[in-house]
Amino acid sequence: MINPITRADYPDPDIIRVGDTFYMISTTMYFFPGGEILRSYDLVHWEIAARIFDAIDGTPAEHLTDGANAYGKGMWAASLRYHNGRFYVVFVSHGQENTHLFTAEKVDGPWEHHVIRGYFHDCSLLFDDDGRIFLTSGNMQIHLTELSEDLSGPKPGGIDTVIVKDNPEKVFLGYEGSHFYKINGRYYLTLIHWPKSVSRRTEAVFTADRVEGPYVGRDVCWDDMGYHGQGVAQGGIVDTPDGRWYSVMFRDSGAVGRIPVLVPFHFAADCRDGFTDGLTGEPCVFEAADAGAEFPVFGEDGRIPESFDTPDLRPGYVYEPLFTSDDFAYAGETRSKLKPQWQWNHIPVESDWRIARNDGLAVRTGRTDTNLVQARNVLTQRMRYPKCAAEVTVDATFIKEGDYAGLCAHQGCYGMIAVTKRDGGYEVVRLVRPHPVQGFGIGSNDNEPGVITDRIAVDGPVVKLRLEADFTDMADTAKFFYENDGAFIALGAEHKLAFRLDHFTGARFGLAYFAEKEAGGTVIFRKFRYE
Repeated sequence: MINPITRADYPDPDIIRVGDTFYMISTTMYFFPGGEILRSYDLVHWEIAARIFDAIDGTPAEHLTDGANAYGKGMWAASLRYHNGRFYVVFVSHGQENTHLFTAEKVDGPWEHHVIRGYFHDCSLLFDDDGRIFLTSGNMQIHLTELSEDLSGPKPGGIDTVIVKDNPEKVFLGYEGSHFYKINGRYYLTLIHWPKSVSRRTEAVFTADRVEGPYVGRDVCWDDMGYHGQGVAQGGIVDTPDGRWYSVMFRDSGAVGRIPVLVPFHFAADCRDGFTDGLTGEPCVFEAADAGAEFPVFGEDGRIPESFDTPDLRPGYVYEPLFTSDDFAYAGETRSKLKPQWQWNHIPVESDWRIARNDGLAVRTGRTDTNLVQARNVLTQRMRYPKCAAEVTVDATFIKEGDYAGLCAHQGCYGMIAVTKRDGGYEVVRLVRPHPVQGFGIGSNDNEPGVITDRIAVDGPVVKLRLEADFTDMADTAKFFYENDGAFIALGAEHKLAFRLDHFTGARFGLAYFAEKEAGGTVIFRKFRYE
């Protein structure tokens, strides 16, 4: 089975090929290190190739300080390109209203950081044949902006115009998520929108024989793969050395997040029906045959086939997994360098975590917090569709009264099983956000304590905890367990997870520790197991 590919939350993908290697980047928002680039040789199996930054703007929001946070914000919808022996990544920092450029000669760095003047939402970078450089960007109206040669900002006197418009009366979400290409002398612009007539995410393509247009196009993919009306759209396109073409787009998949889907397509010169003018939205004719041009046909007439051929450019290659267990038993120079599958929720406080001498991840509380999503130094991994589970041993010997240390499903509607200390004794508790915080806008304003629904006393401070997540058919549930006499015992009922715009990311396993009453305690996490 090919789709979905990564089986985890990798939204807004962009993809390129360099030789026999495919590279894909996706939105990483408020998780650090960020700007994750994956590598593949067959477009189906992927491994982590690099993360390009440890911080973006270094704001209090990124550091989770001064009452600020970057939930739902940060690094959005990057454009990945390779030009004249160099990698380029461009993206906006949502919430800071600026545009970032990272460049490197090798995918594993070092990466140089620059800022492009202006805010270019969901931008796509194009190096044209004549040496000119362009960005497409925007929502509802797609702008074409010519950049200066050093990519520092718009070129004085260069092209700056709208090339495609959507009709706000006919869509829930207007055109955005642009990916811009020049193929066989012709310009192609792929976009996502959400037409009211279809009521799901839909992919569209526009094309022109001149960079400034006029552009004509149509919807090319409106399939949900039979999955609850969750349309597949927004992503990049790439070719193989033997001339085949594929697109990687994402599908909303409930609480686990937005998962990439691989779609084959081909170019055809005999598809003239259903085209509209990019600026007026009026029907028009794409004279493909007369112009000697071709238009992409996605899947099987807009539907994604269940099976199809894919390339294998390195047969027998063994991929490093996107998920990992971890004993936190690192040696030598890697003692403080975590496995690449881990990311911190926001920028970590380096002085408040370490790899313990007797092996394990030691985390210290440097302040008090009201709830889980305010806690710093939460170490996360993506959850895997359709089911996954994790276990960890929590050594709470040195936590303080009122602390919570344990394993969580990190999301706005979070759930956590934790060891806590009360009246000198130890308990295991189920701590949850039972209902979403009010509002459905981007960003979190959760300042309320979580709800303890269940608690049970335990004999000592060292407890093995387990969390099971089920995303099958959008079940979106989490179950919590603690070990007693060698057997896992459920604590409380299933907890309902939910994908919302407050965090705008899929649920993750998190090793979390926070203090409600007094800072300065320490917990040690050992023997993390990912199933």
